[in-house]
Amino acid sequence: MSRRRRGAIVATVAASAFAVGIAGCGGDDLKGNRADLVHGKQLFVERCGACHTLARAGTRGTAGPDLDTAFAQSLQDGFGRDTVRGVVHEQILYPISRMPERIVKGQSAIDVAAYVGEVAAKPGEDEGALAAAVRRVEQRTAAAENGKLEIDADPDGQLAYVVSAATAPAGPLEIDSRNEASIPHDIALQEGTSGPDLGRGETVSNGGVSRVSVDVRPGDYTFYCTLPGHREAGMEGRLTVR
Repeated sequence: MSRRRRGAIVATVAASAFAVGIAGCGGDDLKGNRADLVHGKQLFVERCGACHTLARAGTRGTAGPDLDTAFAQSLQDGFGRDTVRGVVHEQILYPISRMPERIVKGQSAIDVAAYVGEVAAKPGEDEGALAAAVRRVEQRTAAAENGKLEIDADPDGQLAYVVSAATAPAGPLEIDSRNEASIPHDIALQEGTSGPDLGRGETVSNGGVSRVSVDVRPGDYTFYCTLPGHREAGMEGRLTVR
């Protein structure tokens, strides 16, 4: 890809506040590399979905740019999906924002970039193997037993608890939230939907347990993840105390 073309796509995407200052689109690094889109989707959801919205991946992160919006104008202006793929790959390798450096590496970075390049700003839903690449979170209700309540994070790294609503009797209550995924989460409990926090567990990953011990009275409460963008992406639920 010519430097002029690289500069044009970067300028267009920069207008969406995604890639200001990227020197190139990284297309040369991707030549001859075959990408696994299924693997790319799985990694994107696990590693990137907490920060980015991408409709076809089902992610709603808000800490970083909405990737559908970021690339929509560039695609409408005629830049191909290979160009989008190159920009994403370059941003993964050399991030210029708050994104962790090389959040995925090597072939994994190629796979993620290829998936985003394939689906960004594309209407509809993934089909075939891509549709089945990431298990949908099947949320349930839970009830406290013996003063304890288990509200685990989704083990596949999606921004959700496996419990959407829970009940408990008034009195001392321990809430445990196990997180098997590599992306960090915690759990906090607040009065109502915007009241003060009553307790907040530590941030955990890879099998750790975030724990909150509180004394609750009858009423409605909200449990949620306090990490930036996680609650906004849907990582919250309701606790009813009777």
